[in-house]
Amino acid sequence: MKSLEVLALQSNNLSGPIPITLGDLTELESLHLYSNQLTGPIPASFGNLRKLQFLYLRANKLSGSIPKELAYLDNLVELVLSENQLTDPIPASFGNLRKLQFLYLRANKLSGSIPKELAYLDNLVELILSENQFSGHLPEHLCQDGKLENFTVASNKLTGPIPRSLSKCSSFKWVRFNNNSFTGDLSENFGIYPELLFIDLSDNDFHGELSSNWGKCKNLIDLRVARNNISGSIPPEIGNVKGLLGLDLSSNHLIGQIPKEFGKLTALVNLFLQNNRISGNIPEDFESLTKLETLDLSNNRLNGSIPMCIVDFVHLFQLNLSNNKFGQNIPKDIGRITQLNVLDLSYNLLVGDITPQLANLKVLVNLNLSHNGLSGRIPQELESLTGLQDVVLSYNELEGPIPNNKAFINASLEGNKGLCGNVAGLQPCERPSSMVKKHSMAKACKLTLITVLPVMGALVLLCVFIGVLFMCNKRRRVKEVERRDGDGWLSISMLDGKELYRDILNATEEFDAKFCIGRGGHGSVYKVNLHH
Repeated sequence: MKSLEVLALQSNNLSGPIPITLGDLTELESLHLYSNQLTGPIPASFGNLRKLQFLYLRANKLSGSIPKELAYLDNLVELVLSENQLTDPIPASFGNLRKLQFLYLRANKLSGSIPKELAYLDNLVELILSENQFSGHLPEHLCQDGKLENFTVASNKLTGPIPRSLSKCSSFKWVRFNNNSFTGDLSENFGIYPELLFIDLSDNDFHGELSSNWGKCKNLIDLRVARNNISGSIPPEIGNVKGLLGLDLSSNHLIGQIPKEFGKLTALVNLFLQNNRISGNIPEDFESLTKLETLDLSNNRLNGSIPMCIVDFVHLFQLNLSNNKFGQNIPKDIGRITQLNVLDLSYNLLVGDITPQLANLKVLVNLNLSHNGLSGRIPQELESLTGLQDVVLSYNELEGPIPNNKAFINASLEGNKGLCGNVAGLQPCERPSSMVKKHSMAKACKLTLITVLPVMGALVLLCVFIGVLFMCNKRRRVKEVERRDGDGWLSISMLDGKELYRDILNATEEFDAKFCIGRGGHGSVYKVNLHH
């Protein structure tokens, strides 16, 4: 088949090595062997295919080095070797492929530095080198002629600053530098890109502040600068990028407030600002962000109340406002966000009841309201949330029974002293009749105490008063006796009556007449001498 120009065998179950004899098909212009199970090296004989323009070997199990003989294919326009197990550096001879426009080497095990000779490829439109083990600095002069649109070196071991030629590459549309160790001042390394659609600078060591120039990238739909060392405030000019769908500035050192200009980002779908030092309230202008699907503002210093406009974000899939200083109540109409899958409001200053409207969140999987000041009962309506998997309500002031739902039975509920139910660590709930009886008994005891205590108090005071009078009278009588005794008198009341009577009987010989000295109106008078 010496005259064969196109050989397309992609997406089959071809296995084993690629035949070396394919290198004899010198008229081939397109060779498609991608998405098979081919193994072994890429044949060096492919260097004979001098008319080849398109070589697609993606998604196989090819191994070994990229043969330097491919550099002979000076008509090659597209070379796609992604998703294999190729090793070693890119051959420096690839700088000879002057017609090459698309070079895809993603997801291999290639290593070493990226050869500076790639800068000679002045027709290169897409250079995809991500998910390998490349190290060292990026070569200078890439995109010197301003044709490179898609440049991806994500997930390698690259270091150093971004070359000036790349930072000023005005043709960029799709750029990924993420997951490396790039350094430099972000405000100086990147400029204005009128055609830019997507850029990811996350997971590097960039510092400096966000430039207002990002607001001049009018076609930008996704800006990601997460997990760097960016400081300063968020430039309000970002609000000018009306078509922005995703903004990720998380895990930096940003300060200040969320710009009210964000209210102009009406197309925004995903907003990540977590793990910064942003303060103040959520701007009222947020009410226009009704297309949001993910909103993560956690681990900041935001305060005020959760804005009521949140309940109008009916497309929200994930809402995380945890670890801030939000106060007041959970919006009662939060149940209108029926697509919500994750709700995390933990570690705030929220108070009041848990709204039963949460029962409308039928697809809710994760619920975390812990470490707040929520009180009252857990709404029994939440039993209907059968899709719940992870519930954390610990460290609030909740009371009463927990809903009869597997997720609540396995929930984290510690730090609530008033909850009850069939859960380890909780007191079992009493039956309603017992609770009513207990309440009635407590009420009766309270009424009894209110009635009896004042009466008992009055009686005690009366006894004390009588005792005082008695003691005063006794002291008076004792003093009177002492006075009379001093005059030779003796009070009969101070003597023993029975003994005195016996003495009188003996002395008068039982009242004999010889002792009688007279008679009166009240009886006889006897005279005797009593000796004591």
